[in-house]
Amino acid sequence: MPTARSSMLDRATDTSTNETTRRVRFRGAGFVPASSRFGGWIALALVIAIWQAAGNAKLVNPLFLPAPSAIVRAIYELAISGALWQHLSASLLRIGVGWLLGTAAGVVVGFAIGLSRLARSIGITFISALFPIPKIALLPLLILWLGIGEEPKIATIALGVFFSTAISVYSGVDAVPRNLIRMAQSFNVPFVTIVRKVVWPGALPAILAGFRITASVALLLVVSAEMIGAQYGIGAFVLQAGNLMQTDQLLAGVVILSVFGLVVGKVINLLEIRLLHWR
Repeated sequence: MPTARSSMLDRATDTSTNETTRRVRFRGAGFVPASSRFGGWIALALVIAIWQAAGNAKLVNPLFLPAPSAIVRAIYELAISGALWQHLSASLLRIGVGWLLGTAAGVVVGFAIGLSRLARSIGITFISALFPIPKIALLPLLILWLGIGEEPKIATIALGVFFSTAISVYSGVDAVPRNLIRMAQSFNVPFVTIVRKVVWPGALPAILAGFRITASVALLLVVSAEMIGAQYGIGAFVLQAGNLMQTDQLLAGVVILSVFGLVVGKVINLLEIRLLHWR
């Protein structure tokens, strides 16, 4: 006949066994950030609805903050008149050429700094000295060098994009695990193949993140350059609308810039999905 002590030991053993064999939820799936597909658009639509309701109720002076309907009407009138396409095409041309030139030079210099000891010792010094300078402050000097026209505006954008790209590329190359490079070298893999197969994929996330930054830098610089000395462009249009107190057209220009930023962000997201699928 079992005693009370043996019964207690049996219950303790059963409890220990159950705790030992209990299933544990798998926690090693990695950090995979995900966002709601429509959450951002719903929040944006809600803000616009509240903004429109405040405008309809005359809670806000339309001179200071026009309703969204007035901004949409201003964009429509600009599109019908053709002025929108004239300003937009001028800005897109400057951004596209300046960004491509600055990005190409920044990628080359960034890889050189990341892969060469001599280039690193020289390049880091110059980038540290010149990067903090506001590039728009160089526009008058560039006008003296390159003349009045598109060249100084494009050069201003290219300079701003170049430094940000070089820093992001250098940081990405420097973050590639060295044991992967040593492993490839131990198998006598050629240098060019190591750069193409090991360094480039490892640095690509930082490079694409740098593209997001440089796209914003290019947008800021083109607006600033057009405000200083341009007849056509979104920056010149926004400045003229502000001088004439046409706040609906001013905010129309701001909305156009915001839409451009959204489009660029979407393009970079698609590039990340296509190029970084291995993550």
